[in-house]
Amino acid sequence: MASVYTVILAGGAGSRLWPLSRETYPKQMFKLDDNYTLFQKTFLRAASVIDDKNIITATNVKHASSIKQQLKELQDKFCRKKPYTMLTEPIFRNTAPALTLAVKYIRKKTREFVSIPIIIVLPSDHVITDRIAFAEFIEKGINLAKNGYIVTYGQETNTSDENFGYIKARKNKVISEIEPDALKVSQFIEKPKTKDEKEKLKGKLYVNTGIYIFNLSTYLEEAEKYGKELLNIINEDDIIEGQPSIPLKIYEKLPDISVDYLIMEKTKKLVTIPFNTAWKDMGSWDAIYDISEKDRNGNYKYGKAVGIDTKDTLIYSTSKLVGAVGLKNKIIAETEDAILIADMKKPNGIKKIYKKLNGKNATAKEIHKTVYRPWGYYEVLEEGEGFLSKCITVNPKSKLSLQRHQHRSEHWVIVEGTATVVKDDKIYTLTPGKSIDIAQKEVHSLQNMQEDELKVIEIQQGEILDENDIERLEDIYGRV
Repeated sequence: MASVYTVILAGGAGSRLWPLSRETYPKQMFKLDDNYTLFQKTFLRAASVIDDKNIITATNVKHASSIKQQLKELQDKFCRKKPYTMLTEPIFRNTAPALTLAVKYIRKKTREFVSIPIIIVLPSDHVITDRIAFAEFIEKGINLAKNGYIVTYGQETNTSDENFGYIKARKNKVISEIEPDALKVSQFIEKPKTKDEKEKLKGKLYVNTGIYIFNLSTYLEEAEKYGKELLNIINEDDIIEGQPSIPLKIYEKLPDISVDYLIMEKTKKLVTIPFNTAWKDMGSWDAIYDISEKDRNGNYKYGKAVGIDTKDTLIYSTSKLVGAVGLKNKIIAETEDAILIADMKKPNGIKKIYKKLNGKNATAKEIHKTVYRPWGYYEVLEEGEGFLSKCITVNPKSKLSLQRHQHRSEHWVIVEGTATVVKDDKIYTLTPGKSIDIAQKEVHSLQNMQEDELKVIEIQQGEILDENDIERLEDIYGRV
């Protein structure tokens, strides 16, 4: 299906899954149960129904290096020589700008095509266990999209909450002749909050999965009706396959709005196909609990966790031993720098905590103590006024960018392995116990040319000690 494309939306922060999910390393980056992350699983699902070279990932600059590394793993899996396409937003602007950016990129790429491209939109944080059923639903959706409809998939429910969109739908003769299972959407309310919105959603409902299929012309026509400003600002000639993919001065003018609010709630072309296969949006701790294997007391335990007289509780530990006594229907999640304790029946409160993490607590919102990069990872050991220490682990045959800092100096001590350090025009080889100073504004790079991991203790000193004070001059991962 050469004229069918998939856009994977992979730019969300995952606030309801805090403290595991952070702005710079959100839920879609994690491996929750096997060798693939949620994002990679989404890519593999897409690759089971279309040519993998037609899969486009839309993300933002905060996630770009991690997504690029995960795409490289998939590229190696499929023995592809050319990297997969990744479009990168300079700042977060929600799903409507991200999707429109991808749609306009596809139009730019397919200008000479005779046929109108079909576009499948997939969120990057779903679990769908039946790949055959998924492929069948996608085929039905493509048939409807060819006829000018926007297709979504809905799971039947009788309840609603403010975390999802909800659909009311009915049979329609014209639509049924194309696909007997499809229904005409009579009402779509995204994340109902008000009493009036909730009153409208009584009776038989469908949860919107966030999976959409449409043809390119239909999307642009509906965006012209309901989001003309957005269309006019994004010029496809400005879009490149770089980082970012569109200039900041253009993208920052766009409204921060989801495609559900901008188009899907308003369009008259929306149809839904009841999605009766196993599907789960992994956007919250209760969702992880629902799909996980539990012990005889209904507890799901991950990592170093012990429960006594505890029932129907999730205990998730990444570093410390967590003990629970006499609890029921609770969520306990521990990371290196944060602990969450919540009522399983009130998961929406977690998002409220996330929103309050500002000022001194802002770093707990943005980054983990352990931060993953294409070359390896680093762990923040200690930080205070004017200093910060890290343990940097560099993978074999990997290297950090050639860079400099305007506001800080660094002191490196080699703990394990052999480091190759480039400093200005000189190259140094350092073994465990050796150290080196990097002055403010000095051009430098850390490299591991060996077959084993390299571990380095880094001590930073200066007025500004964050990742924004990195000026990359050369980078093998394309982050310049």
